[in-house]
Amino acid sequence: VPPLGVQAVCQGATVTQELLKEGFHRDLLVKVELGAVGEDAEGCTVAARTHLPPGIYVDPYELASLQQHNLTKVVLIPDVIDVEAPEYLATELLVLLHMEPDSRCSRCFRAAVPVHGRYHRPAAESEKALVVLKSPEVLVCCCDNGLSAECWMPAEVEAPCSGKTTGPCQWYSKTHKPAYEELILQVPVGLRQHSSFVCVVTLLATVLCSSLILTAVCKYGHFS
Repeated sequence: VPPLGVQAVCQGATVTQELLKEGFHRDLLVKVELGAVGEDAEGCTVAARTHLPPGIYVDPYELASLQQHNLTKVVLIPDVIDVEAPEYLATELLVLLHMEPDSRCSRCFRAAVPVHGRYHRPAAESEKALVVLKSPEVLVCCCDNGLSAECWMPAEVEAPCSGKTTGPCQWYSKTHKPAYEELILQVPVGLRQHSSFVCVVTLLATVLCSSLILTAVCKYGHFS
């Protein structure tokens, strides 16, 4: 058990996460405030590692566009994602979100990434499916600066850090206290008793649109 003096110095980080916007397409905002040893992380890379459940995903094509304009820096594991898969055929996604210093607080960092809800199976009663996001893990990587061994523990991370050196760097994790243990996203779902009505409407819309297209082709098309 660490001495009481060490426990007083090694204050945990505080982590909060929010889902901005409404509907299927949201922004996940993560904020980290380091404890009393925040000055140790000066010049280091601070990141949040979170596991996204199958009901939510990050679009790698959208992410590539944002990273091209330096709007965010994220590592996805796996980096190949089926964006069309429904929730019951998808797998968990590991996200390493690199964070930027927050000018309003010397020990604070923040970052955001767009996330999207997946389609769920129709439900028997509720029109909402719940997707639970656990609190992320705080990570720090310092290529040319040491951290207190009493406060930071080595962590296994399958991604390089963006430090000043080109050699391999060690990531470290820090105990933290989440403002909320979990964040819940509500995704709209259909009701099973509406299945017949939806099928009929879909069939009628398909027949109508096909008829309009066929009429236009016959009227304005040129056939040799």
